[in-house]
Amino acid sequence: MSLVNQLIAAILAVMLGLTGGTLYIVSDQSKRMLTNQLESHALDTATHLGLYLAPYIAKRDRATVETTVNAIFDSGFYARIDVVTENGETLFSKSVDAVVEDTVPQWFVNLVEINPPSMQREVTFGWSKTGSIFVKGHPGYAYEAYWKTAKVMLVMFVLLALGATLLITSLVRLILRPLKRVEQQAQALSEKRYIEQPRVPHTRELRRVVLAMNQMVRQVHQMFEEQSHNIEELRRSAYQDELTGLPNARATQAQLGDRLDQREDFGPCTLLYLRIGRLQELNRELGQEKTNNFIRRVAEHLRQNADSAGPHIIGRLTGADFVLLIRRLPPETLHRLNDSLLGALDRDYRQLLQGSQTAEAPVRLGIAHGSDRSHASQLLANARLALEEAERTGRREQHHLQQEAERIDESWQQHVATAIGNRQIFLQAQPVLDSTGDPLHKEVFARILNRENEPCSAGEFISVVRELGLMVELDRAVVEHVLSHLQSHRDAIAINLSNEAVQDLGFHDWLLQRLSSLEQRERFCIEINETSVLNNLEGIEALRSALQTLGCPFGVDNFGVHPSGFGYLYRLQPDYIKIDGSLSRGVDEEAQDRFFVSSLISVAHSLDIRAYAERIERQSQLDQLLQLKVDGAQGYLHGAPTALD
Repeated sequence: MSLVNQLIAAILAVMLGLTGGTLYIVSDQSKRMLTNQLESHALDTATHLGLYLAPYIAKRDRATVETTVNAIFDSGFYARIDVVTENGETLFSKSVDAVVEDTVPQWFVNLVEINPPSMQREVTFGWSKTGSIFVKGHPGYAYEAYWKTAKVMLVMFVLLALGATLLITSLVRLILRPLKRVEQQAQALSEKRYIEQPRVPHTRELRRVVLAMNQMVRQVHQMFEEQSHNIEELRRSAYQDELTGLPNARATQAQLGDRLDQREDFGPCTLLYLRIGRLQELNRELGQEKTNNFIRRVAEHLRQNADSAGPHIIGRLTGADFVLLIRRLPPETLHRLNDSLLGALDRDYRQLLQGSQTAEAPVRLGIAHGSDRSHASQLLANARLALEEAERTGRREQHHLQQEAERIDESWQQHVATAIGNRQIFLQAQPVLDSTGDPLHKEVFARILNRENEPCSAGEFISVVRELGLMVELDRAVVEHVLSHLQSHRDAIAINLSNEAVQDLGFHDWLLQRLSSLEQRERFCIEINETSVLNNLEGIEALRSALQTLGCPFGVDNFGVHPSGFGYLYRLQPDYIKIDGSLSRGVDEEAQDRFFVSSLISVAHSLDIRAYAERIERQSQLDQLLQLKVDGAQGYLHGAPTALD
């Protein structure tokens, strides 16, 4: 029972005791008053009868005595009247049974005992005693009067009790409303939500409690913000180029390796390798500040082109070298993109020179094209070769000849579209194990068969699916396959929704409707890429809330690499995160990686969020992560993806 209800119950109990005692005292006084009235009435009757009947009693006139007594007795106020001579002879006696009228309930008669007293008055005539008269009142009158009084008192008591209850309840709840908000604060704090009470009560004790709670909430929130800030600073120093804000060489190569060598899901791609020539000469001619401004402008234009091209990896490899990995574009689109980039850099360079209007920026582009099976190291090497060829020949951009863009295979597009439309996909699954080696869930990956009827990697068909605008349909097919699987299996399955499905409100409604009919919904896990989360945080919050209501676990995939940081965890409160493989791949070899991953795990645990690690391939990786208190791990160490069914 809540404190408010306890206080209300205690006050009402005291009031009921006081009211009950008061009711008893008043009732007892009423009973005494009625008894006294009966006594007085009986005594008056005996006196009046004695005065009137004195001569008749002396004459022993039974007829007159009987007539007079009957006349008085018939009024109904008496239970017995006896007329006795001086020597004890009963001259006349009349009595009736003490029966109470039906207007008074029998239980009330049994509960309340009223015994009217018997009053006696001596009768004298001619200065001598002639007899005595005994009169006893009838209790019926007293019971009727007492019952009427009790009914009125009971009704008044009930009405007053109800009114007092409502009034006390309202007053207590109003006075203790700040405590209710303190309870909500404490509950929110346990859920890692930080809310303060804007209104401080005037009651001294409650005011102190509210102020103390607000102060604690602010301090805890500040601790989390400081922790997040410190980890952000660590990430920037370890993985971000200080001058441009782009990922540094270490982070860029890790992300390239993770997407191209590990996941193999980027698809046909293009790598742009940009180099600023004569960097040392620029420093001497323009000064370090202007040169740094030019480097920042190069990074900014690269970032703008990357954003317009869709999913990408961008970074600064050395002081003069930048790379940008984008999905394969048609040759004319790529040509316009490069022309726009070089033209913007030329304008910035002329502004720095403040002179010649024909000078070109000292930048060169090496371009290498890759397939879904291209390796990061080979793609970088080809792009460097193309860049060196551009520098040798004096051209501004050069494509690597052996990796020219392939022509679009329309028959392959038709094959992929048919497979998605007919739901001709199959799922592979890779387990996620906890720290003791027990399975947590399986993450599924969609696959289709190629024209030779052999399974193909995601990189071979995902880019085509995206070009055809079929990503949402692919996700629908995956959900339908997983729901069908869960009807006959007891394992837990996690699916990773695409960015297109995340932004499709119709897909949200369809997904929630399908899940509402699923039994044991805790076995259906939804994961969303961190980039997709940050691009549509409000929409993801709504989806997360709906999934939480249904009881479906929710996780953030590829966690820890987005430049916007991870402050969104406080708002989103996912059930778990999966630390990106580019961060965990060197955790057993690099102290910086180890410390950063440890910090990510600490932040997650401070919000009661489980932390899993991806791309675990070596036992040394797993051992190190277990020392860092990771909650689960996924990777080839635990097994390659295999057919779900």
